[in-house]
Amino acid sequence: MAKILDEQYYDLIFNNTVLPQTAADDDITPMNERESILHVYRGDTTDMCMIGRYLYHNFPTIYTLCSLISLQQSGIQSVQLNPYLSLFGQGTLIGIIDTGIDYQHPAFLNRDGTTRIVSIWDQTIQNGPAPGNFGYGTEYNADSINYALRSANPLSTVPTVDENGHGTAVASIAAGNTDTVNNFSGVVPDAGLVVVKLKEAKQNIRELFLVPDNVTCYQETDLLLGIRYLIETAGFMNRPISICFALGNSLNGHDGEGSMSDYLDYLIQNPWIGISCCAGNEGNARRHYYSNITNAPYSEEFELRVGNEDHMFSMEIWPNAPAVLTIEVVSPTGETTQMIYPRIMECVPYSFTRSSSELWVNNILLEQESGNQCILIRIRNPVEGVWIFRVSNINSEDFSYHAWLPSGNLISGGTYFLQSSPDTTITSPGNAKHLITVTAYNQNSNSVLIESGRGYSRTGKVKPTLAAPGFELTCAAPLGGYSSYTGTGAAAAQTSGIVAMILEWAVIRGNYSQITGNDISNMLQRAAQRNEALTYPNNIWGYGMVNVNNLFDSLSL
Repeated sequence: MAKILDEQYYDLIFNNTVLPQTAADDDITPMNERESILHVYRGDTTDMCMIGRYLYHNFPTIYTLCSLISLQQSGIQSVQLNPYLSLFGQGTLIGIIDTGIDYQHPAFLNRDGTTRIVSIWDQTIQNGPAPGNFGYGTEYNADSINYALRSANPLSTVPTVDENGHGTAVASIAAGNTDTVNNFSGVVPDAGLVVVKLKEAKQNIRELFLVPDNVTCYQETDLLLGIRYLIETAGFMNRPISICFALGNSLNGHDGEGSMSDYLDYLIQNPWIGISCCAGNEGNARRHYYSNITNAPYSEEFELRVGNEDHMFSMEIWPNAPAVLTIEVVSPTGETTQMIYPRIMECVPYSFTRSSSELWVNNILLEQESGNQCILIRIRNPVEGVWIFRVSNINSEDFSYHAWLPSGNLISGGTYFLQSSPDTTITSPGNAKHLITVTAYNQNSNSVLIESGRGYSRTGKVKPTLAAPGFELTCAAPLGGYSSYTGTGAAAAQTSGIVAMILEWAVIRGNYSQITGNDISNMLQRAAQRNEALTYPNNIWGYGMVNVNNLFDSLSL
């Protein structure tokens, strides 16, 4: 068994310049130009203080799904009805990295019944040929999919399915065929599709970050490899690609740093690559706390209500430099950990005597990717009720800090900060500098969805970039039907289709053959539809509502 599949090994992220020289070849899986996976032996049990023996940023983060159409609203229909433009994505690719795709759905078939899908890399199936240089999963190309479609039992030949439906929905919003009976059309129905079906996160990383067994989630290493697969496929075909990233995570510094953010930021500055990322749906989840302390004794306590459904979870506290914080945790029974001081590499375990609660604190003085302090707190079997967290600034001066709980379904709605803030809730990698980060609005009322993640980033970068329709968008559902999706993942999917339209105009039609994703982001920002009553950019709408018709109108001036 390949170590990337083996639960006996952690998949840790290392910069290629610091990989151990003694590591065997099968201990390393190359990931991209900057980083590789180092497979580190775990053993039979999880040591919760592995975080502390290795640097925190070495461990892959956990991602969840961003969403559980109005084409006219974004100016799409006007462009497509214009005979001089008529952009439907011909010659371009839409890249989907998600829960898979229902390749039998009419939304992804040509008129002759053949597939519009270029290839599928299913990371969950291990009995077929893996894509070159990847070493796990099974790749299905268009020929094998077409062979399956002609057979009486397609799944006997190509057994990949989308059990969740999220990937099928996202792919159809971006590039599904027009279906007048169901009043549906994707943005670019002439685009090809390249799909990665992610395998779920390893059990060992779930145990380390206290993720419940029944939660669907994915680990960063598989996503990074999936992105590389999309890029390499587009390069092999010599076609521009628009990637939809409809997943996110909240346990990070919300500063645009980290392996995923850095890699995507690098890619979007290259020609022929566009990336649209969801802003997340954490705006009203009460999972973010912020405070600015300006008075002596330069300490504070904040409260977290823990519900009865959450038997394990993690949270993070990120002070803004130059503050250096100590942390004390008090349970609802009154027991306390006492003050825990920051260290470069240390894990402090604590077992409570009046309950079965267990706690691990990593008060990390220097989180290597950002250089900031990060306090990671993991709690197992928490007592239901109000937990108190006391922080103090060692420097005895003004300070500010943020705290975040996990995103999506990693934690229930019954656990929340009593004095939460909806701002600075955009999930990773949405805070990356160059990405097109998309929030969602209700296209019927032109009001932002209350659950949409809000900016800015922790370091003040303008995020989100744009707003796109994201309320009950019609989409394909597994087994041939149609449904609707709401959320920023749906908005990012529509935006990825718009990016493909621009790539068709620029690359395929030869109007701007070296266009980059960063160029496209800037073009969309300038052309965004703005409300005269608001000041832009702002932390809710970014630069405004995406409008591709305005973009092409500006190019004709």
